[in-house]
Amino acid sequence: MQYYVIGGEDVVLGFHMAGVAGSAVHDEEEVKESFREALSRSDVSVILIEESMADLIRDDVDNYIFSHEFPLICEIPGTQGRDQSRPSLRDLAVRAMGVKI
Repeated sequence: MQYYVIGGEDVVLGFHMAGVAGSAVHDEEEVKESFREALSRSDVSVILIEESMADLIRDDVDNYIFSHEFPLICEIPGTQGRDQSRPSLRDLAVRAMGVKI
């Protein structure tokens, strides 16, 4: 299983040190280009994309997530930590099941 990371320079460098290939991006156009490149690679099973970068191309990311099974798209926090305005995985599970764990 191959991973590919799209994010800021620090995020990509950190994953690169762990052996994960990726693209450091700075603006919407670079994010779109890197996302398309990652999707076109047959060896990539999981695309890790920094939350703030995914927000720049939200429609593209959501359209892909809801219409394809692979590669798996996983949004990750940046170097500043998780975006507090987003619900956590636990919050999403509580909403989906209606039961607090």
